[in-house]
Amino acid sequence: MSAGFPPEARFTVLHVAGARPNFMKVAPVLRAMESRAGLRSLLIHTGQHYDAAMSLSFFDELGIPEPDEHLGVGSGTHAQQTAAVLVGMEAVLQKRRPDMVMVVGDVNSTVAAALAAAKLHIPVAHLEAGLRSRDRRMPEELNRLLTDQLSDLCLTPSRDGDANLLAEGIGPERIRFVGNVMIDTLERILPEVRGLAPAGCESLPERGYVAVTLHRPSNVDNASTLAGIFRALVELAREVPVVFPMHPRTRKNATVFGLSTDGVRVLGPLGYRDMLALLARAGLVITDSGGVQEETTVLGVPCLTLRDTTERPITVTEGTNRLVPDRSTHSILEAFRTSWGTPSPTKRPEGWDGRAAERVADAVEEWAAGADRR
Repeated sequence: MSAGFPPEARFTVLHVAGARPNFMKVAPVLRAMESRAGLRSLLIHTGQHYDAAMSLSFFDELGIPEPDEHLGVGSGTHAQQTAAVLVGMEAVLQKRRPDMVMVVGDVNSTVAAALAAAKLHIPVAHLEAGLRSRDRRMPEELNRLLTDQLSDLCLTPSRDGDANLLAEGIGPERIRFVGNVMIDTLERILPEVRGLAPAGCESLPERGYVAVTLHRPSNVDNASTLAGIFRALVELAREVPVVFPMHPRTRKNATVFGLSTDGVRVLGPLGYRDMLALLARAGLVITDSGGVQEETTVLGVPCLTLRDTTERPITVTEGTNRLVPDRSTHSILEAFRTSWGTPSPTKRPEGWDGRAAERVADAVEEWAAGADRR
C-alpha cells in the first residue's frame, strides 16, 4: 500500500475468493488496487476448495498474500456450503465493516457473500458479471443471476455481459465493461512457462498431444456419460498422446464406476503454472471448464467443450472453442478429427489484453468517489 495514507481514510474493498478459478482473477486485482493510494484491500478465503493442491498452492504461485480471514467451509451440498459461507461472511463483515465487497465468478461462495453483504447494506461489486449460459440446470447459472441482481457494480468481461444485464433490467449506471482479468494472470505467467511441461510430460511434442480437464457433475457424476467420455479418451490415446490431470471428484467416480483409462497419461491435479504450460503446448484441449475455454482462446489452441451450452459464447464466436453437446464417444471422436490441426484465430476478444485489473481499479475508484452522493 502507498505509504503515508492512513488506512482508515482509504476506501476498503473486501475481496472474497472460494474456489480455484477465483484466485486467478483476484490476484491481478489485488495488485492493481495496491498501487492506488485511496484503496485498501482485504482478502477472505472461504475455503470452498479445501484441498491444498486445489487451492493453497495457487496463493504461492500467483503471489497472493495470506488471507485476512479463512472461513474453512469445506465441502457439502449446495445448501450446506452456501449456508456456511453466508453465516461466516456475516460475522466477518460485522467485524471488518468494509466499504465494498467484491465477489468473483459464479461459485457458491460468490452468491452467499453477495447476499450477506447486501443484507448488511454493504455495496457489492461482481467481477465477471453478466455471463449467461441460459441453462438453469447449472447451479452456476443460478449463482450468476442472483449475484448480479444483488450487485451495485457489475464488472463485465465481454460486451455480451452488458447486453445480458440490460435485458434483465439492471441499469447502465451499475454496469462497467472491464475485460477479462483472468487473462491478466495468464499474460503475467505465460512467459515463465512457455516451452516447459509438467513432470512426466517433457517428451511430448509441442502441439502433438491432447490435454483433458473434467470436473462438472453433469459429466462426471453420471456413470453412462463418464463412461462414454472415457471410451473416447482411450480411443484417442491410440492415435495421439492424451494427458489427463484428473480432478479428485472425477478420479473417485471413475474408480466407483470401474472405468478404464488404458493408454491415457493420468496425472494428479496441477497447479496453475503446470496447467498453463500443459495447455499452451497442447494440440487440442477437451474440457468442461469455463476458464479453460477462455485460456485456450488466448493461447490459440483448439478446444472441445463437453457441454450443451456455454456462458462464454465469445469463445465460440471469436475464439477456438467448439461445443460437443451430446458428449457421446462418437461425437467426441468426430469433433476431435474435425478440429485437430486446424488453424486458430489470432484476434483476441475486446478487453482480453492483460490490463483488465487496472480498469477494475478505475471503476472502483470512480464508484467510491461518487459514493457520498448516493
